[in-house]
Amino acid sequence: MEVRLNTNESPEPPPPELAAELASIASRLPLHRYPDRSAADLRAAVAAHHGVAPEQVFCANGSNEVLQCLLLAYGGSGRQALVFEPTYALHAHIARLTGTEVVAGARNAAFEIERAGALELLAATGPEVVLLCSPNNPTGNTESPETIASVAAAADGLVVVDEAYAQFAPSSAVALLGDAPNLAVVRTFSKTWALAGLRLGYLLADPEVAAACAKVALPYHLDAFKQAAGVAALRHVAEMDARVRRLVEARRRLVEGLSRLPVDQWPSAANFVLFRPRHMAAAEVWGGLVEASVLVRDVSSFPGLENCLRVTVGAAEENRRFLAALGEVLEVGPSVGSPG
Repeated sequence: MEVRLNTNESPEPPPPELAAELASIASRLPLHRYPDRSAADLRAAVAAHHGVAPEQVFCANGSNEVLQCLLLAYGGSGRQALVFEPTYALHAHIARLTGTEVVAGARNAAFEIERAGALELLAATGPEVVLLCSPNNPTGNTESPETIASVAAAADGLVVVDEAYAQFAPSSAVALLGDAPNLAVVRTFSKTWALAGLRLGYLLADPEVAAACAKVALPYHLDAFKQAAGVAALRHVAEMDARVRRLVEARRRLVEGLSRLPVDQWPSAANFVLFRPRHMAAAEVWGGLVEASVLVRDVSSFPGLENCLRVTVGAAEENRRFLAALGEVLEVGPSVGSPG
């Protein structure tokens, strides 16, 4: 497949300076020794980046392992996790793997969580874990800080905000941590840091929550290279910020191109865009794009996302190829949706 826009990866590799550092790190690691079980240097670097204490940080193999540890620690048999569909499918999946019962609330037509309805559901169910996603995958919208704060204040259990795409969004729940001890924020190095192949994620939360995750993680679960690479990446914040600005501009151009095609789309604060063909089945459009060697994500099986597709914001040429191919599939011509 020549154009892969289905997994929300960064279209750019790590900066050359970081790549050189990673090669140097790999050559110097004492691989005959176990890694630092506490990941102290990495946790200190993450803490400094976010202005929190190292005791508030837990690191793991991608944000999915962070979510797994949270649900191992706070979920389990006889406990409930509340999700709001449609949302990241692995929230419910991981919850069920840990024996946690999943309670599903619904989002409104704009895919937002309505505050009043969420508070009513919280009062009725009393879940041990509430799983939010902002920006929400696969819809791209954010939850307001006011909604997140209200849910955290009303919840008796832990409120987890998955912020895998937060760098692309205008706000973050990290600012709320000091006022909500039951709030936990999950981040990843996979997207803006362009390190999806590294599998590194982390948690920002009350020290008690971070410690609970450390207790359920396997010994030495975070390898030495991953720890050192994470520290190195955090020395390149300026390059990552510039990458975010480029992707946000590319997202604007992609949205502009989609607006000229017979599709409906929703506002996105992430590095992907959700859209729905107006006159064709999503599966047919997906197949036509595959024939043009362009791969996007068919999310039409998600609750509330009938006939929807999701496209990652790629490099300029990838976005051009996608829009041209989509125009051909929708039979409006290759140039109509092409960005200017």
